[in-house]
Order: sequence, then structure tokens, then C-alpha cells
Amino acid sequence: MDSERLSDVCHVVAMPYPGRSHINPMMNLCKLLLSIKNDILITIVVTEEWPGFIDSTPKPDNIRICSIPNVIHSYKFDGATFPGFYEDVMTELEAPFEQLLDRLQPQVTAIIADIEVMSTIRVANRRNIPVASFWTMSASFFSTLYHFGLYAQNQPSLLDQENIIPGISSAEVDELRTISRRDNPRVLQLALDCISSVQNSQYLLFTSVHEIEHQVINTLKLKFPFPVDAIGPAIPYMDLKRNSNKAEYLQWLDKQTKNSVLYISLGSFLMVSKSQMDEILAGLQESGVRFLWVAREETTRLNELIGDDRIGYVVKWKIVEEWKIGKMEKLVRRDEIAEVVKRFMDLENIEMRKRASEIGGVCQQAVDQGGSSIRNLDHFIRDFLVSP
Repeated sequence: MDSERLSDVCHVVAMPYPGRSHINPMMNLCKLLLSIKNDILITIVVTEEWPGFIDSTPKPDNIRICSIPNVIHSYKFDGATFPGFYEDVMTELEAPFEQLLDRLQPQVTAIIADIEVMSTIRVANRRNIPVASFWTMSASFFSTLYHFGLYAQNQPSLLDQENIIPGISSAEVDELRTISRRDNPRVLQLALDCISSVQNSQYLLFTSVHEIEHQVINTLKLKFPFPVDAIGPAIPYMDLKRNSNKAEYLQWLDKQTKNSVLYISLGSFLMVSKSQMDEILAGLQESGVRFLWVAREETTRLNELIGDDRIGYVVKWKIVEEWKIGKMEKLVRRDEIAEVVKRFMDLENIEMRKRASEIGGVCQQAVDQGGSSIRNLDHFIRDFLVSP
């Protein structure tokens, strides 16, 4: 962006939680905003180990990446150490983030804060900078946590009543209570604290589609004195539309029969052993189901094992978060994997396929020109980012 225009530009700072499933949606939200209004300057703030992973990601020139020191303690990630990491995110990033704001130019106009870095909202409030809260999971899960915290603190008996949370079943509330007792209660309390901090922001954005979660979103609109909107799936669907040079695996995918390919992703939190990877591949081959598998590593070796009988592809994540890993302790055998895959992909499972197709159609309409998600993004820009 031309330096002469920086003094009067709308400068937005985006602060994601330091994990790929949060950084990617934040990056894609920023791209979507610029696709509508391209004269905004956006600074995405990440801890110092991240720029090397995301600098190569295609992005507009007026998205810049700034890093802050990684003051989070070093963890070997598994279920036991996650609570410590989660708490560090809540407490240790506040000071370096505020120090960065002191150095940024031009003056920051607005902040988009991942809800799970709740200190960002505190900093924005202290500096009188408008802040929008950004939730990267479903609106239903947010609503469950919001009402769970509200009622558990003030009226715990209400949680036993049927349909006390609009759009959320009592079974889902029971499941959350079971998890909170079984797992580390500190993590749940921190999550509830994050949800509680949203009331101090001026906007709430969901990576959801209004038509799919309309009951929950409409209920939340009544709970907060500021706009609550769904901006659609925060994935790079606009890049996919523009990309005419398709990779080999995408060309292969285009040739497959509709609804015949299984998509597999193990995520970044779980570390899978070489023997388990081999069992997964063998199970997939035994099932006879065609697949597209996104893996953290060993993609070359696994593709060689698939051989010329191209029943599937293994492709690498665009961003690999090497330090954030857990471990799969139990080896799952190939016959178990093959049985589950065949059952899941059974062509007779008509109801599930029909529902998935319907949801896909609704999502497509929402992100098309004039769709609900595009309108909500436009409202966000007009009413929050560039309002006088």
C-alpha cells in the first residue's frame, strides 16, 4: 500500500489464537474483507514462530504479518499439558501485544480479536479501540458455553430443564457437564472466562452460516447490545474459484464419481506413528474407498506405497505447526479402519448424504454475491471498520 496514504487509512489489527485452526480462519476473514473493500490495511499478529509458516501463503499486499515474542512456555503437546498452554495464551500474550500496538503505524483503527485470546479485548478497551470478537467454531457451541456459564453460576437447576438453551438440546448440555467433570475443569473455566469477555466488545462474528444456525444466532442477537453476525465458512473459497492451475491431485479428484471420495484430516494436534500411518493406508486400500488424505508428514512415502493403482492421494498441509502435537497411544488396526470407512461411505446411507448435500448448497448460496454471509461482511465493514 502506498506509504503516502497510510496516515488516513483504516488500519485493522487481527489477533488470532496461536494455532493453525485459528490463524487460518483469521487470515481468510482478512482476505474476505479486502475482497469487498481493498483500501484497508490489516496487520495480523502472531507469535514469533509463525511467520516462517505463513509468509509464503498468498495474500494481498495490504495484509502484513507482525510477530510478538513467544512468551508461552514450551510444552510437549498432549492432553495433559494442554491446560498449561491454554492458560499461558490467556495470560502471557497481553503485554507483548500491547507493546506492539505502541510501535505500529499508522494508528490502529479497530481490532479483531480471537475470543480465546481474551486479553486482546482488555487491551482494546484500555486504549478505547473498537474491538470485534471472532469465534472460529460453531455458534451453537458458543451458545452452549455462554448459557452454561450463565446458568451454572446463577441458576444451576435450570440446566436440568429441557430446551433451556434455544437451539441446544439438554443432551448436549449434559455432555458438556460430563466433559467438564472428566477432563481438566480449569480449561472449561478459562473457556467460560473467554466467552464472558465478549460482552466487552462491540461486534461478534461467527464462522458459520446464518441459515444453518439461525435459531441460535437470533437468540444471541437478543443477548448482546451489539451486532452478532455469521460471515460464512472462513476458508479460501475465493482462491479456489480463481485458481485455474490445478494440482495433480485436484485433477484426479475432478475425475472421480460424485460422492465417492472420502476426505481425511488428522489435524495438527495429534502425532501419529509411522506404523499407525501404515495401518491407516492399508485400511483405506482394503476398504476399496477412494480417498484424499491431508497429512502433516510422510506424504511422499505414503504416495509411493499407494503406487500406480491410484485409489487416493496423500497431500501435505499448507501450514505445518511442528510444535503443537499430541500422541496417539493405541494402534488402530487396518481391519477396524476398513470396516469404519466402508460403513461411513455406504451408498445406502442416503439420509446423511442428502443432509450433507443440502448444507453444502446452503453454504454456497450464502457466499455467492448477495448471499447472507457476503451481506454480513459488508455490514461489518460499513458499520464497524469504516463508520465515522
